Amino acid sequence: MSAALRRAQRTLSQHVWEIDAVKCSAVQRNSTHTHGRMYDRALFALCLLTLVLLQSAASCEVRPVLAQVPKRLPAGYVISEGKEELTLKGCAAKPVAFTSSDPDFAVNTDGSIITVHGLEITTKQFSVLVQDENRLDWRVDIILSCKDELSQKSSSAAHKRTKRRWRPLPFSVVENDIPPFPKQLERIASDSAVNYSVYYEISGQGVTTDPKGLFILSKYSGMLSVTRAVDREQYPQFNFIARVFDLSGKETDQFLPITVNVEDQNDNAPEFIGGRFFTVEERCRAGTVIGQVNATDKDQANLDHTLIKFTLHNATDMFSIGPSNGIITAKTNTLDREAQDKVYVEIEIRDMGGAPNGLFSRGTFVITLTDVNDNAPTFKEKLYKAKVQENQENVLVTRIPVEDKDLVNTPNWKALFEVTKGNESGNFRMETDPKTNEGLLYVIKGLDFEKTPLVNLEITARNEVPLVGTDTKWLSVPLELSVGDEDEGPEFNPDILYLKVKENVANGTIIGTCKALDPENKNSNGIKYYKMTDPGNWITVVENTGELKTANTIDRESPLVHQDMYNITIRAVDESKKTGKGMVIIQIEDVNDNMPVILNPNPIVCNKDDMLSSVLVEAVDMDKSPYSTPFIFELGADHDGKWKLKDATASSVVLEQAEAMPTGLYSVPLLVKDLQGFGKEQTVNVRVCTCEREEYGMGVCGARSASASLGSLGILALVLSGLLLLLLSLLLIFICSTRREKLYISDDTGTGGMLLKSNTEAPGEEVKDGALMMIPGVGAEVVDGSLQSGLMESKNMTLASGRYGQFFQGGGMYNTTNQGFGTENFYSSGRFENNLYGNNTLQKSSNMSAQDTWKTNGFYLDRKLAYFGDEEEGRYADDLLKTYGDEGMGSPAGSVGCCSLLGEPESVDFLNTLGPKFKPLADICYTTNRTGN
Repeated sequence: MSAALRRAQRTLSQHVWEIDAVKCSAVQRNSTHTHGRMYDRALFALCLLTLVLLQSAASCEVRPVLAQVPKRLPAGYVISEGKEELTLKGCAAKPVAFTSSDPDFAVNTDGSIITVHGLEITTKQFSVLVQDENRLDWRVDIILSCKDELSQKSSSAAHKRTKRRWRPLPFSVVENDIPPFPKQLERIASDSAVNYSVYYEISGQGVTTDPKGLFILSKYSGMLSVTRAVDREQYPQFNFIARVFDLSGKETDQFLPITVNVEDQNDNAPEFIGGRFFTVEERCRAGTVIGQVNATDKDQANLDHTLIKFTLHNATDMFSIGPSNGIITAKTNTLDREAQDKVYVEIEIRDMGGAPNGLFSRGTFVITLTDVNDNAPTFKEKLYKAKVQENQENVLVTRIPVEDKDLVNTPNWKALFEVTKGNESGNFRMETDPKTNEGLLYVIKGLDFEKTPLVNLEITARNEVPLVGTDTKWLSVPLELSVGDEDEGPEFNPDILYLKVKENVANGTIIGTCKALDPENKNSNGIKYYKMTDPGNWITVVENTGELKTANTIDRESPLVHQDMYNITIRAVDESKKTGKGMVIIQIEDVNDNMPVILNPNPIVCNKDDMLSSVLVEAVDMDKSPYSTPFIFELGADHDGKWKLKDATASSVVLEQAEAMPTGLYSVPLLVKDLQGFGKEQTVNVRVCTCEREEYGMGVCGARSASASLGSLGILALVLSGLLLLLLSLLLIFICSTRREKLYISDDTGTGGMLLKSNTEAPGEEVKDGALMMIPGVGAEVVDGSLQSGLMESKNMTLASGRYGQFFQGGGMYNTTNQGFGTENFYSSGRFENNLYGNNTLQKSSNMSAQDTWKTNGFYLDRKLAYFGDEEEGRYADDLLKTYGDEGMGSPAGSVGCCSLLGEPESVDFLNTLGPKFKPLADICYTTNRTGN
């Protein structure tokens, strides 16, 4: 700022001061005359404040900051230290806020300037906006120069250049300013205007770039104006440059960076951000944090415009909210989900720290109370009653409903039931219906009306999880269960009868009586008794009295006896045929009926060198003490003195050689008696051998081992030889039986061609009438030179499941076959003339062999070939086996006889159906017949 301008400013301030002082004096005089007029007093105070501010502003002197710095500045480099660099000389007000126009630099609260980023400079110029405590803004220019460049120039030159700098521009615009526009902001002037006729131009943001045309500049006067209102939230600051030119268009000074700050107005109400739903457990402790409400304000930060206060407008007895941080907490520990599961709270956010003139917004937030198990299941009735028939098992008796206020279908709601009293015998079981949450009482063991006609139970209901936040306990309810009476079968008293019987007691001995009573009349009249189980058939039951008698010898040592106990079951039947079952456990007492027995009567003694050997002899007695061990071992009276006994124990003794003896088999008489002296003399056959080796510390007879090995191989060889002979025998039998009885040929009857012998049968009804002429060799019998009608012996061959026979009737020969498959029978027939065989002599041939039969068949085939050669082609069809379905009795088609196909047209198609053996023969016959050869 030039000295002339500063003098003009001081003069103007002085005049303003004088004028305002006169006005204030006049106001004071008027105020004195009116005695207490409040309006005049307020106006007088305002005048005094205006004078103070003007005087303070007039006395302030702003000086630029000149600093020398290195060419390369690291981040955090301090350019000026302390407020003495950024002071308002002569100002009564102190600076309170600093704002840098260059983002590469920042100003601390103490006025020190530091670099934000590392950078490299030669010269740098920017400004710092200083705000005093009266909220007046002053701009201080900061001029940085590199130390290397400044060393080449004199300090006087630097000061001279500074005097030619542009006028400082500590100004800003108010956002959302009201018309009229344009409004003048500040005049821009250059010191070069003293020597030149100049004009000014501006360019940059708000001038030539968006928002274009916001700022305009008077070309010759340098007055800067704003053309319309500005929104600070959109454009918080404008940066553009001003240039000065002479009339020839030559730039007369360096360009001046201009920064215009937009002063914030409280034009934006706070807004909620984030979620609006919170959850908290019911009955939580007071002070439990539920959630935080978040809000924002678009106005300038760190001002009252963005200082938000949170206020809760309802549910203040349940919740509270932090006025500055928006944290919602529980105010009480009695939050109850069952009373209200969701709470809708209205929250207000107001800027200006909650001042009445602050802008505000309101929103609704939802706080959901989650369930805890603070309610026990409650019964709907104070007493439940139910009824069940006696002896019923696994039946549902009753349903017990409960109510639970907790959340449905959660562990806090689901009930568990238990019979806490009256179920000492385990007759009952409780379950829960998963749909209705009712308790289901089941009887799992039948009840007895005669014993307990009324059962008193106590049912307790619980949840799956424990109760919390309450002193309530689980509840119980009494239940009276009436047992219905039924006509029951007899009951044994006692249910299990225990009897003691000595073994080997005589048959027919009464060992006890089992009695059953009718539960209704408590007597046993008309009850009969029957045995149900008796594994050894040792006991019989007298039907009318229930007496138990021995039927066979009772043996304690039997495998049917377990731990001296033998069980049988008895059934009692009353007059109404109702039954009851009882058990009898017979405890069998031991008697001395078993002698000790030597376990191994054929021991082996292994001699090694000249040492005398021994063997351990053990005995066992199936009786128990005192009829068994300890045993008494003695050598028999007829022993030869070559053996002796030693080291006897309760059940064993050592038999030792008394002298050396050669290998061989020795019989040693040994008397073994039990503790009661009951026993007999037994023979121990000791085999003496020579030790060849030792196994497990004992000598082993080598010769015996080798013999045993050889014996095993021999047995294996014998077994294999026997199997081989058996297979050869079966093979021979199969071959012989096949050659004698079976012959496979191919035919068209579907039987596989296997001929089997069959019984001889007489001809059927269809051939009873008329004379029979038999083929020689087929078993015809001649009686007085003529055939006997109806008397015939034939050889029939069974073909699979069919019967095959040959007979003649009415001057022709017929081959008949009858096969049965399920419900169908198949027949075939052929026809031949008498002259086929002429007057052949019939010979009687009984007991014909298979070979003679085949010779006869060969003769028959030769005749047949001759017949085929002499007759027409149509005769082939008469020799073909034909089938038809049996239609049963009373068929409308009538009886189908053996000659039913004789009148049908003849064909040679049957040649295609002949078997592989007959088809070549038929082809030859067919060719011979066609050629006439």
